[in-house]
Amino acid sequence: MFFGREEELNQLGGLWRKSVSSLVTCRGRRRIGKSVLIEEFSRRTKARFIKIEGKRPQKGWSNETELEAFAEQLAAQTGAETTPPSNWLNAFIRLSDKITDDEKTVVLLDEISWLGHFDDTFAATLKIAWDNYFKKHDKLILVVCGSVSGWIRDNIIDNGAFLGRRSLDVVLKELPPAECAKFWGEAARRIDTREIIDVLSVTGGVPRYLEEIDPSLSASENIKRLCYLPNSILRVDFDDMFNDVITEQPVFTGKVLRLLVDGPQSVTEIAAALDTEKSGRISKALDMLAECGLVSPDSGLNPETGTKIRERRYRLRDNYSRFYLKFVEPVARMIDDGSYRFGSLSMLDGWNSVMGLAFENLVVNNYVHLLSHLHLGNTLITSAAPYKKAAVRGRSRGCQVDLMIQAQGMICIVEVKRCDIDKSIIAEVDRKVACISRPAGVSIRTALVFDGAIAPTVEANGYFDAIVPFSKLLGLS
Repeated sequence: MFFGREEELNQLGGLWRKSVSSLVTCRGRRRIGKSVLIEEFSRRTKARFIKIEGKRPQKGWSNETELEAFAEQLAAQTGAETTPPSNWLNAFIRLSDKITDDEKTVVLLDEISWLGHFDDTFAATLKIAWDNYFKKHDKLILVVCGSVSGWIRDNIIDNGAFLGRRSLDVVLKELPPAECAKFWGEAARRIDTREIIDVLSVTGGVPRYLEEIDPSLSASENIKRLCYLPNSILRVDFDDMFNDVITEQPVFTGKVLRLLVDGPQSVTEIAAALDTEKSGRISKALDMLAECGLVSPDSGLNPETGTKIRERRYRLRDNYSRFYLKFVEPVARMIDDGSYRFGSLSMLDGWNSVMGLAFENLVVNNYVHLLSHLHLGNTLITSAAPYKKAAVRGRSRGCQVDLMIQAQGMICIVEVKRCDIDKSIIAEVDRKVACISRPAGVSIRTALVFDGAIAPTVEANGYFDAIVPFSKLLGLS
């Protein structure tokens, strides 16, 4: 099942119009579909495809283990000899010898950090191999891919040795809602939108998770199958994902991540919660979480000054991680021994508040797809992020905006609700509007994105410049 990714496919396709070879980096969270994208690109462009995947390092393994796996995979796909090469330069030379110059070829070095795990000179050797062997194949696209985005950034993107050599950096994020809905097929138009939203609030737009959806089952039954059975994919995937991508101070980084489950936090707030000083250790943990796609540093602009927010807040953007840490991890032992009984979604303590956060996440993560519905499709956006203004005693009130979109001369306050809407929403949003001291020449517009029933008086009032049911983002209305 392959949906979406048309922009990335077009970017990759443009490389074939070059007269020389291309080196590409591809990054993104585990299960997001990186290797599937490259394979699909090769298939659509009728290119020869060679994939070499690193083996997850284990105790007792060595560089020779990875070289043996390299030789076995290359031999199976090209007929190369099976004898393990003595080092990585010889391995890359052997691969280069199997690339012909008369056909388009895509080579994917997948889980690159695992390939180079036991050899500190791996990246330097890859650079030598690129300059002296791979680069000479004019019809070659060499893709370096992996879930440990930090390794790719440190060893290739930010490595001066590769300066000027990379043609493209593909960063895969979750699929947009309209592409996610396609996993339900024709059933998407027959079921209530809330069912799809509930599943996306658990899985996010992660293709590998959505492939497991059974459209004939309710959201509750699908979530039970995915999360609450022993060895089910969303019961076990968090630990595998986290341990794969967080390679430094994992215990401390896990503590930081857990602090974001109930809402965004600043470094100051995180330090206070951990009863420690603000330090580079916290920032480093947040940077790692952001690099691997689990956390988003939502800085944005201060709407009152037009300058950057003084202290940015960090949001847990990965809905699966939030759901797992809130609702699965606490009962993991019971799930594994088969004693946990899952009745319905409503039995989960705090379900509505957590799903409200997850719904906000879906909207904020996909604000680009919201713009046309807000009459901003052709507008140059200068900032789009949640916004929080702290109250100042005796001077000003505080407020929190689910999503604030800014453009020249305009601020759009977007309220996001996963509930039934009555006319009280107007006063609620108007208090936020009054809280913001807008500069001269700047207009404030209001928008509502929701899932649920909406009172006719809300639409008839005309207060909101745009009212968008989430079904529109799903492509279902």
